[in-house]
Amino acid sequence: MPLLEHLEELRQRVLKSFLAVVLTAAACLLLIKPIVRILEVPAGSIRFLQVAPGEFLFVSIKVAGYAGLTLALPYLLYQTLAFVIPGLTKSEKRLIAPAVAGSGALFIAGLAFAWWALVPAALTFLVSYGADVVEPIWSIERYLDFVILLMLATGLAFQIPVLQIILGALGILKWQSMLSSWRVVVIAAAIAGAVLTPSTDPITMSLLATAITALFLIGVGLTALTDQLRD
Repeated sequence: MPLLEHLEELRQRVLKSFLAVVLTAAACLLLIKPIVRILEVPAGSIRFLQVAPGEFLFVSIKVAGYAGLTLALPYLLYQTLAFVIPGLTKSEKRLIAPAVAGSGALFIAGLAFAWWALVPAALTFLVSYGADVVEPIWSIERYLDFVILLMLATGLAFQIPVLQIILGALGILKWQSMLSSWRVVVIAAAIAGAVLTPSTDPITMSLLATAITALFLIGVGLTALTDQLRD
């Protein structure tokens, strides 16, 4: 294609992707109360307050936007691949499909892990600390910001094995060199756990750092297996 046709194709795909996010976000806004109830499950019996006029309305729009973006991710990936794949080699094309599928599955697994393990662990620590001094009644906006940030950060952290497999398949890094740097990875995982955990409590940071380290080791194993199958 000439350059202008490439740019026009890119414009069309960006517009379609934007429209998909808007539509899924609008659908999530219609179902916002069930979505918020699901996000409130890890809090147990904690009471939530609307401390300012329109707080729940604004936070509903925010939650719907994040949920719509998450639901639209498969379509966004499709549009991205449809634009990129024609310029790739055969070996790169064979790598793309399993990498994208694995990336999506790991992202969902990261969201589920954060909702099931990290958020309850953080809340248990934060509620128990000072429970004899203050009663835990939280702002719904602050709580949802905390949960969404932790879930998205965990979903992104779960992309580590996919990145390792891609780097190994492209010959940029070998699994032996990945494994030899495990000490650096442990330190980096601890730092990432501290940075990505919005509550900064030691329980959540330790769980996230352990998960990142385990994902790195899984990625090393999958990269080694991919090398053997390719040889």
